Amino acid sequence: MSLSPLAILLGVAACAWCLDNGLLATPPMGWVPWERFRCNTDCTTDPENCISENLIKAMADRLASDGWKKLGYEYVNLDDCWAAEKRDAQGRLQANPGRFPSGIKALADYVHSKGLKFGIYSDMGNATCEGYPGTTLETVETDAKTFAEWGVDMLKLDGCFSNSSFKAVGYPKMSAALNKTGRPIAFSCSWPAYEGGLPPKVNYTLLGKICNLWRNYVDIDDSWDTLLHIIEWYGDHQDTLQPVAGPGRWNDPDMLIIGDFGLSQEQSKVQVAMWAVLAAPFFMSCNLRTISDEAKDILQNPLLIYINQDSLGVPGKRISKSRYFEVWKRPLVNGQYAISVMNNGTDGTPRPFATTLGRLSVSDCREGYKIYDVLGKLFMGEYKLNETISSKVTPTGVVLLFLKPLC
Repeated sequence: MSLSPLAILLGVAACAWCLDNGLLATPPMGWVPWERFRCNTDCTTDPENCISENLIKAMADRLASDGWKKLGYEYVNLDDCWAAEKRDAQGRLQANPGRFPSGIKALADYVHSKGLKFGIYSDMGNATCEGYPGTTLETVETDAKTFAEWGVDMLKLDGCFSNSSFKAVGYPKMSAALNKTGRPIAFSCSWPAYEGGLPPKVNYTLLGKICNLWRNYVDIDDSWDTLLHIIEWYGDHQDTLQPVAGPGRWNDPDMLIIGDFGLSQEQSKVQVAMWAVLAAPFFMSCNLRTISDEAKDILQNPLLIYINQDSLGVPGKRISKSRYFEVWKRPLVNGQYAISVMNNGTDGTPRPFATTLGRLSVSDCREGYKIYDVLGKLFMGEYKLNETISSKVTPTGVVLLFLKPLC
């Protein structure tokens, strides 16, 4: 649907108060419930897994005590299904009283007491995707003020039950309203995902001024097929997507599904490697109370997180693609690089891969580079520009290399 001249005018006018919160110089990290817990509101027969203040508190406890917080996983974010079915008498959003009896401010206070940050969900439309009250053009300022009063640190604004013209006015208007509260609230926009993710329907110049991060594409499901589909979409459209992201404004390919049910251990490594190379948000969506040691080890890899959180803030790009292999490269601070070699094959045996620094167009340091296998936690050695770098990559697996210059 094309935007009306009035909608475009109003959207640009709203940007006179563009987001200026100084947040998210590196991609945000934390936890969200959606992929693992969806819209489970049955606290009678499934109290441990329903969307409730008890669930959020339990995950905040785990982030604080199980080593996640010190590695940078600091946001605990609600998704859909937290709200009551109607606004209160003053027209404000309110939490479901049965599942959130203490209210959202008390919940945010609890999260903050753990040294963490609290995020919330709403929808720029007549209703959320699951049918709870949405944020309309008339309630934008009320909702922004409410979120600030509750102590919210991040807002994800979805886009169900809406249209292109509505979004073109509403998202800039919410950005301005958040700014107006005086509270630093990171703004996650789902706008581009509802417009196909690409120009001309998506204006990334405007998004970079009003949002801190944005969902570009389809929702991830707990499966290898959807994970690979999303990775391929980012690679196929990287010339559009890669330049628009950077400090304070990030492409968001959706949640990390490591620790759930659909990925093998090797496929889990693919997602974290590719999200690190893409400079994507690291939002886990798993049960932190029961996560396996293997999944925890992947997600808590310090060098992996170092790559994801690189302060240069330049997302990587796919530099080659063959029948089996895709090679992605991300430049990092101080002349360092991250190289991801992904094997898309499903033929059941690890496949040998060989290259050189020269073929990777990594030649800034003539003396060569130290190379580390990030996910294997191995130092591979020092390599000159023409020396062969060899590895074996499992089917639907990955090797993530960290290159540190010797000069």
